[in-house]
Amino acid sequence: MWLRLKGYRVLARRHKTSCGEIDIVAARSGVLCFVEVKARRSLEEARWALGPHQKRRIENAAGIWLQNFDKPGYHTKRFDVILIAPRRRPRHIENAFAAGNF
Repeated sequence: MWLRLKGYRVLARRHKTSCGEIDIVAARSGVLCFVEVKARRSLEEARWALGPHQKRRIENAAGIWLQNFDKPGYHTKRFDVILIAPRRRPRHIENAFAAGNF
């Protein structure tokens, strides 16, 4: 819902691939976003919950998604993170990490 309020169109949720799951695939203004959602007791804990292994898993899963569903018109592809903690507004970090294979 948070992304929709910000003008994104959600293309997929909890998309499973052989490499792992992509929490959300969303698009806005020619940008395709692979979004990881991290919920923890605090936003700081959520921020540190995404390690190098998970980043590689998300990159690989995004590559598989692109092979099967990519459509022309997405000029930019990026990895975003949404941090969630109780009684706090969700924090959307755009372009949270760079991918080596895009």
